[in-house]
Amino acid sequence: MGIFSGFFSGRLYKTLKGTQWKRAACLTGSLYPAIVLGFSFFMNFLIWGKKSSGAVPFTTMIALLCIFFGICLPFVMGGFYFGFRKQPYDHPVRTNQIPRQVPEQIWYLNPFLGIVVSGILPFGAVFIELFFIFSVRKQIEFAHAHLAVFQAIWENQFYYLFGILFLVFVILLICCSEITIVLIYFQLCGENYHWWWRSFFLSGGCSIYVFLYSIFYFKTKLEITEFIPALLYFTYSSLMVATFWLLTGTIGFFATYYFICLIYGAVKID
Repeated sequence: MGIFSGFFSGRLYKTLKGTQWKRAACLTGSLYPAIVLGFSFFMNFLIWGKKSSGAVPFTTMIALLCIFFGICLPFVMGGFYFGFRKQPYDHPVRTNQIPRQVPEQIWYLNPFLGIVVSGILPFGAVFIELFFIFSVRKQIEFAHAHLAVFQAIWENQFYYLFGILFLVFVILLICCSEITIVLIYFQLCGENYHWWWRSFFLSGGCSIYVFLYSIFYFKTKLEITEFIPALLYFTYSSLMVATFWLLTGTIGFFATYYFICLIYGAVKID
């Protein structure tokens, strides 16, 4: 998937008239994985300190680093290079060289209010599945939570999570796309053309509710009293929320980008 990530990132970066493509390629391939690997290694060191059998061996950690630097990062940078060489995305109209003044916005177009409101519907779509995922984590030893799927595969148990997850993902994709398009359309009707980052944050607003739900689940369903297990829970939950935020934000941005190209492409200019 790294080559596809780099390709679309490179082409979008060229569309935005970026020039430092090498720096952008390195950040695309290393920023998010470095954060995840860094926190995972730190948590693994804490598990080592507790002498838990759930700790990942040091050789496995080195192997993960070798896979990242030897396979993942080169694929991302290669895809970014070919994407940057492609023609940028075509826009149906040209923008003015002098930006227009944005008029005063109506109260319900406040960005913070939009982020809070836009996250309700997508979170409601994934709430049941999210509860099931957290329940699976509760039924097994906390340090071995990541082994639940593999136990279901290799021990001849029926595991329906993947099919349900795909259906929920489709519903999530539709919800994030529709609600972001609607809110950005209201913003454009208010003559506010700053929609790029707004669409990303609006669609990613449901990650706030996911994080709040992880806190609620920790308080009401789990019986964790020690510091290290609690730190593990909130660290991995935060990584999950950050991943969910990037995923939903990207969905909302590209859906809005496609929608705006369609509506402006339908405008007849004499």
